[in-house]
Amino acid sequence: MRFKNLRFKLKAIKLRLVFGKSRKPEKGNKRTPWMMHVSHGYHVVDLDKPVNTSVAEFEPVVVQREQTKDCELWFFGVFDDGVGEAITKYMQSHFFNKMPKETRMRKKSKDAMERAHLNARSKANSIGEMGSATAIVINGEKLVMANMGDYKAVICRDGDAYQISRNWSLKLISGALRVSRKAEKSSELVVGYERIDSDTEFVILASTGVWEVMKYQEAVNLVRHIEDPQAAAECLATEALVRMSRSNISCLVIRFD
Repeated sequence: MRFKNLRFKLKAIKLRLVFGKSRKPEKGNKRTPWMMHVSHGYHVVDLDKPVNTSVAEFEPVVVQREQTKDCELWFFGVFDDGVGEAITKYMQSHFFNKMPKETRMRKKSKDAMERAHLNARSKANSIGEMGSATAIVINGEKLVMANMGDYKAVICRDGDAYQISRNWSLKLISGALRVSRKAEKSSELVVGYERIDSDTEFVILASTGVWEVMKYQEAVNLVRHIEDPQAAAECLATEALVRMSRSNISCLVIRFD
């Protein structure tokens, strides 16, 4: 299966990302009635490296879409340089190249996500290179997420922010969202799953540069009423800069319509 991977790294704050704009279904392409439309946007500000560089590096944001006859998959990731390439390569070879049946998609994607992060963590040079936040959207109705280190995945449900982080994990039990505390180290991996419904508005995947200056609910409140996910991602990055973030900024917004 062809690897459709949309990558782009921004070196300037106000550079527009064409790939981040919302997509509309092509005419004649039938969509399952219950399938939520998925759109996304992302923005990256690298504070450590000069704008012009010839050094080939792994990009901090990855977006991949795969579709079979009965299943549409989106894979989103925001990564630290130390783990991103290992995670995406593992997901490609152990999940996307094998494409499990739809009935086993949720379990297989969750298992692959966990193993991909653990594999990358074992190969990282230092704990400081272990940041990542990823999400898989299955048929616009199921959401598998993971984060590690200070990179976080945050869900907006009916205006409220729920975090997938080292302190919390989200689990869907009998249709209700349960939040449970976990003790951990800074490099702990948390993987969660929930069903996308009418209350699920969007997901934010972001790096340390966003969360060191912004609370989860603040981020949700800031971009909730911005319908264009690309504009929302840029807004988050700009606000992090205004708040004097000292870390690299990578943020990706996934919206469900």
